[in-house]
Amino acid sequence: MTQIQTAPKTWFITGCSRGFGREWSIAALERGDRVAATARDTSTLDDLVQKYGDAVLPIELDVTDRDADFAAVAQAHAHFGGLDVVVNNAGYGQFGFIEELSEADFRDQMETNVFGAMWVTQAALPFLREQGSGHVLQVSSIGGISAFPNIGAYHASKWALEGFSQSLAQEVASFGIRVTLIEPGGFATDWSGPSASTATALPAYDEVRARFAEERAKRAGAGPGDPTASAAAVLHVVDADEPPLRAFLGTAPLGIAQADYASRLASWEAWQDNAELAQG
Repeated sequence: MTQIQTAPKTWFITGCSRGFGREWSIAALERGDRVAATARDTSTLDDLVQKYGDAVLPIELDVTDRDADFAAVAQAHAHFGGLDVVVNNAGYGQFGFIEELSEADFRDQMETNVFGAMWVTQAALPFLREQGSGHVLQVSSIGGISAFPNIGAYHASKWALEGFSQSLAQEVASFGIRVTLIEPGGFATDWSGPSASTATALPAYDEVRARFAEERAKRAGAGPGDPTASAAAVLHVVDADEPPLRAFLGTAPLGIAQADYASRLASWEAWQDNAELAQG
């Protein structure tokens, strides 16, 4: 069993108005940690300020604003005198088949889910390097390693997040900085709710859309996970002496990953002769 650290930590968490960001903020505050909690509307954090006082610093932030990201991280560092855990949680789901997506649909998805995480990460790294420690948590998804119809833009954003974060983990390890990609399955967050965006549907896809909706309902199985319960798993990851690069949340992701990667390996192996043909 991995040894658990119990020293209080200082967190910077984006997207704290609801869902994972809010639940993880509460869990950290409940155990005596300090949290710089960002949200587009900080009034959603008023109850946390009332309950936890100076332990929580609410910061208004739209993560697509690069300058604001750097200012928010600097504000949190100056206020608390350091940062231990940086959580890039802000994001949303863009729905629509690839042909249905507008340029704005795709760009907006990337701006929030990829560039927002990139800017916050870049803003935090100088502080973490200077202190010789820190942990960056990138909230990805099972959709960061697999893919399903109707959320291609979302998958593109999470696969991009996975790629730059795996590179980042290797680049900053010698500075004492750890990186973990949190990969949830389906959870009862606002990901597909009011904050989601849906492209204008093309009638040509109505039949295939209905078929995939039925398949998705079957995959749902026992139903979505509980964001509140997820906090214990996240705390376990950030307290670990040797945290993982990737960590699933929920029961479904492992089976999805195993099937997907088995299929990929089988295809690569079946076409290895063709790969060698290309080598010359």
